[in-house]
Amino acid sequence: MENVALYNLGCKVNSYEMEVMRQMFREKGYRIVSFDEKADIYIVNTCTVTNIADRKSRQMLHRARQLNPNAVVVAVGCYVQTGREAVEKDPAVDLAVGNNRKKDIVAILEAYLRERKDKTLGGATILDIARTYEYEEMQLKGTAEHTRAYIKIQDGCNQFCSYCAIPYARGRVRSRRQEDILREIRGLAEAGYREAVLTGIHISSYGIDFNGSSRLVELVEGIGEIPGLDRIRLGSLEPRIVTPETAKRLAAIPQLCPHFHLSLQSGCDATLKRMNRRYTTGEYYKSVEALREAFHEPAITTDVIVGFPGETEEEFARTKEFLEKVRFYEMHVFKYSRRAGTAAASMPDQVPEPMKAQRSGQLLDMEKQQSEAFRRRYIGRTVEVLLEEERRMEGRTYCIGHTKDYVKVAVDTTERTEKDGIAVNGLAEVRVRGFLTDEILM
Repeated sequence: MENVALYNLGCKVNSYEMEVMRQMFREKGYRIVSFDEKADIYIVNTCTVTNIADRKSRQMLHRARQLNPNAVVVAVGCYVQTGREAVEKDPAVDLAVGNNRKKDIVAILEAYLRERKDKTLGGATILDIARTYEYEEMQLKGTAEHTRAYIKIQDGCNQFCSYCAIPYARGRVRSRRQEDILREIRGLAEAGYREAVLTGIHISSYGIDFNGSSRLVELVEGIGEIPGLDRIRLGSLEPRIVTPETAKRLAAIPQLCPHFHLSLQSGCDATLKRMNRRYTTGEYYKSVEALREAFHEPAITTDVIVGFPGETEEEFARTKEFLEKVRFYEMHVFKYSRRAGTAAASMPDQVPEPMKAQRSGQLLDMEKQQSEAFRRRYIGRTVEVLLEEERRMEGRTYCIGHTKDYVKVAVDTTERTEKDGIAVNGLAEVRVRGFLTDEILM
C-alpha cells in the first residue's frame, strides 16, 4: 500500500476535483496521509489565477520534494496547463498531468511507475485544452465536509476577459450532462448531505454547448425536485443571466438560497470595456434590482479589481460611487495582477503598486462597513441555520453554521444536548442576539 499525500490550491472547482482524486486513490487501495507527512507520492493540484498562485504552486511542489526526495511528485491542473515548459523542466516534478485528465490520475500515475522501473524517467500528460470539447466526467460520493458538497457542473470559459488566463488553462465551455449531475446530488442527499453548491469555471454558461443558450435555471429546477436536499446554493454568476424572468423562476425553488455572487470587477463602464466584461454598470444594476424584486433582502456579493491598466482617479471614484449605490453583503477586492499572455498585460498606463494598495484599502474599508450593516439587520430576528461544525471559544462550546444567505451564526451549546435539536449537520431555528465576533452572529 503506497502512501499518497494530496494538496489543493485555488478555486472550488479545484477542490471538487481534488476530493474526487482523493476518493479514486482510496478506492484503489492507496493510503491517504497528510501532506506534511512523509509520503511515497505527492499530488499538488495547482492554480494559475494570479502570479502569486503560480508561485504558491511551485512552492508546494518543491516542498513535496523536500519532504521526501525519493517520492514521486505529481503536478496537476491549471499551472501545469499554462506553464507547461517551466513545469516539465522543474527538477522537483516527476510527472505533470494537465486539466481534463484528472479522472485518469491513478492510471496515469501507475503507468508512469511501471515505465520508471524500466529506467524511463520523467513524464507529462497534457492535452491541448483549447481543442478539448469533452466534459471530464467525475462522480463525487462524499467529502471531508459532511454537510455541504460542492458540485462541478461545467468546465471552461468563452469570455476571454482581458486580464484573465483561465480560458487558456481550462479551455472552452464544456457542460456536464444534467442526468449525471442529478444522479450525483441524489446520491449525496441520500448519504446525508444537506446542501449542494453548484460550481464551475463559468456556471452561467452551463448548457450553451448543448443548444446555444444557458440551461442553468432549468438545471436548478431539476435539482429542486431531489428529495432530502434542504439547500441549493449557486456559485459565481454572470450578471447578464439574471433577468426578471430568471429571478422569478429561481425564487420559485424553495431550496434555493437567496445568496448570489454577481461578478462585477469594476463600477466604471470605461474600465469594464477595457476588461472585455460585456455589460455596463446600468445592466448590472438591473440584475441586482431583479434579484431584490424576486427575493426578500437577498445577500449579493461580488468581486472588484482595483488598479486595472488605465484606471484613473476619476474611474476609481466612479467605481466607489457604484459600490455605494449597490451596497453588497460582501466584496472580494483584488489588486490587478499582470498575467503574461493576456491582452491587459500589454496595455499602456499600468497602475503603480502603491496606488493599487491605496485603492484596495479604501474598498476594503467600505466592504467592512457594508458587510457589518447587512449582518446587523439580523439582530433580533429568528433565522434557520444549517449547523456545520463545533468549536470551543473562550471556554464555551458553539455549533457554527450559516443562514440561507450565508451569514455565519454560532449557537451556544455549552449547556445543551442533542435532545435540544442542536447538532452538527442539523437545521436549527435560532434567535440572533448580537455579534459573537466581528464576523459571526450569535
